[in-house]
Amino acid sequence: MKKLIQLKLKFLARLILKKYKPKIIGITGSVGKTTTKEAVYAVLKNKFNAKRSIKNYNNEIGLPLAVIGEDSPGKSLIGWILVFLKASKLIFLKDKNYPKVLILEMGIDRPGDMDYLLKIVKPDIGIITFVGSVHLEYFASKEKLRQEKAKLIKNIKKSGYSIINYDNEGSRKSINESKAKVISYGLDEKADLRALEIKFSFEEANKNSLQGINFKIFYDGSATPVLLPNVLGANAIYAALAGTAAGIAMGMNMVEISRSLRNFVSPKGRMNVIKGIKNTTIIDDTYNSEPQSTAAALGILKRILAKNRKIAVLGDMLELGKYSEQMHRDIGKYALKCGIDKLIVVGERARDIARGAEEAGMKKDNIFNFDDSVQAGRFLQDRIRTGDLILVKGSQGARMEKIVLEIMAEPLRAKELLVRQGREWLE
Repeated sequence: MKKLIQLKLKFLARLILKKYKPKIIGITGSVGKTTTKEAVYAVLKNKFNAKRSIKNYNNEIGLPLAVIGEDSPGKSLIGWILVFLKASKLIFLKDKNYPKVLILEMGIDRPGDMDYLLKIVKPDIGIITFVGSVHLEYFASKEKLRQEKAKLIKNIKKSGYSIINYDNEGSRKSINESKAKVISYGLDEKADLRALEIKFSFEEANKNSLQGINFKIFYDGSATPVLLPNVLGANAIYAALAGTAAGIAMGMNMVEISRSLRNFVSPKGRMNVIKGIKNTTIIDDTYNSEPQSTAAALGILKRILAKNRKIAVLGDMLELGKYSEQMHRDIGKYALKCGIDKLIVVGERARDIARGAEEAGMKKDNIFNFDDSVQAGRFLQDRIRTGDLILVKGSQGARMEKIVLEIMAEPLRAKELLVRQGREWLE
């Protein structure tokens, strides 16, 4: 049944795109796809009839659902019939409100996934955010993983644009594989589009204010000031740069782009600051995890002045294949370098984070292991103190948002603030 639904969705999505011919922006990468999608949408939404894929609809079923503009009905037969009726209506009738620009995530798990997605959509603009280690277990090497993601760039026409993260070696290799015009972005001085003079709010006079980033975007000989008032993580800077590049590719000027970025909101579970019980502060980065993004989150934690202790709660990093043990150990060692006072790990693989931290010199009394996130959350409830700063991060499968739910000051706002609060996750 799943295979049949998948084939029908593919067929219907192709017909819809053939009829309406929207400009398509495809986004791929190991991390940062959703944050980049939100930044691109923030830039374009006020000038164009743009729509982005909801949630993380980026696979062989999610992508066509994003084209149709419907949620997944799950196991509901009636729900799927309604989806197919909506798709048929779009094909046989004219919807004048169908978006002119579609911003779509294109995720891959296994070899051949990008080929399948490219048979559904033909992006005019392709973005590679970052090539890391997520999904590596299904590929023979990091280079094979990179090549699969690079297929997006290779298939952009000469009249289109390839937008590539220059700072990441894996994505940077794709620059020479593009037939289209390339806009590279990053902090490196060789990038076409750069962020300069970056200032985080916690480095300013008000050390207790954790949200907000100021920087300048340098492009084509001029610098434009940008304010991201609602974000904390450095990943948001890269997302804003990719969004800026998309705006340029769509003919927008830098003043318009800078103004639009003020409306950028980081997605749930991506370095969001949430009030915790006992007057603590939670950095919620629970959407997903892999070594580079975990190191980046720990790096931010290191730079923040905490009123009391710094606590890192880290779950399993999944889909790392044969590299899993060493990568988890490396994160444990790095956590100690970042001045973490207490380390709590969740899951079997995350035990290697604890081992790495202990090997690097962290006292055993400051390290705690738990099999699941609920146990860890209840433990934290009793142990945290006023003024603690708590980073919570792990792969989707670790369900680390359950920990945030246990220690957040306003649990009734969980659906509004936390990731994975839909019925399909809570059943």
